[in-house]
Amino acid sequence: MDSEATSSAAGTHPDGGRFATACRVLQDAIRGGAFPGCAFGVLADGEAALQDALGRFTYEGDSPAVSAGTVFDVASLTKVVATSAAAMLLEQRGRLELDLPVAELLPAFVAGRAAGDPARRVTLRHLLAHSSGLPGYVEFFRTAATPDAVLEACFQLPLEAEPGARAEYSDPGFILLGKAIEVLVNESLSTWTAREIFMPLGLGSTLFCPPASARAAIPPTEIDESFRRRIIQGEVQDENAFVLGGAAGHAGLFSSVPDLLRFADEILSAASPNHRNAKRARLFAPATIELFAARQDPRGSSRALGWDTPSRNSSSGRRFSRHSIGHLGYSGCSLWIDLDAAVTVVLLTNRTWPRRESGKIREVRPAFHDAVREVLQF
Repeated sequence: MDSEATSSAAGTHPDGGRFATACRVLQDAIRGGAFPGCAFGVLADGEAALQDALGRFTYEGDSPAVSAGTVFDVASLTKVVATSAAAMLLEQRGRLELDLPVAELLPAFVAGRAAGDPARRVTLRHLLAHSSGLPGYVEFFRTAATPDAVLEACFQLPLEAEPGARAEYSDPGFILLGKAIEVLVNESLSTWTAREIFMPLGLGSTLFCPPASARAAIPPTEIDESFRRRIIQGEVQDENAFVLGGAAGHAGLFSSVPDLLRFADEILSAASPNHRNAKRARLFAPATIELFAARQDPRGSSRALGWDTPSRNSSSGRRFSRHSIGHLGYSGCSLWIDLDAAVTVVLLTNRTWPRRESGKIREVRPAFHDAVREVLQF
């Protein structure tokens, strides 16, 4: 990725105001209480067209201002930037078979189940495509106090549908996927992804479990009044990931706009050998991007392998092509990559501050993406 365009939290822009309408969407969102602050960036045809920030860590007037490089808890962006990226690289290297039954790597997933239990037919592909039949979300942390206890409870979950019969976004599925990858590489997901993905791509701000010394520089996500009973800042907001030690297949990653644009640049550079920046691709091959960006069964699902794709009323708005991949994070983060137009948009917020009930981000995301893409007419 070429030299970064940066500007101040006050909202001045080095591109002559091309993105003024998009920034106004975010300014209005802050005034409307959708989130106290945000960092955002745009990558267009290999160039960082915009990196900027607005607002503060909290709604207090003396709270630190968000900068373009502020590190956020990116929540479920973990699923693509860490877990799915690891699956992509391992599949490319011939170490991961998409149609391998999960039980081959995690025998405890079928221990005690009947011979005909559909869990025996769940594959890694099903986990990536969110079509395993596992439930969408389970509050393991309410009764499980250790990582082993969370995993044991996850292993014992009954399926709610036949594998491949329905698509339901599943956190337990990605908890299992993260663990399966750890078995494959004989190493923790956090250390493997740091060495094999984040370091080679120069993602210096992307990590699990930030040290205590770095936490004050990360916007807080929530005043937790029911579980940890403290302000959550610089540690994973997701309670299941917290009990799992802060690093899991479904959540736990922290990152920044510059890092996520660099990650997207790798995806775009690898997507086509004819791309202007194809020579910059360091990790992934074009066939890998094509494989993992393809929509999966069941028919009608927007899910690719790990990634989502645009659908009706998508958070990506109306202007990302069907050949786009992206993901959301519960904390208020999003990453969308248009593989046809070579455009990426990153938005990082802490929309769950001080409490997670607000859903105003649902209107902000498509409006922001549409305003950005209106400027980039290609």
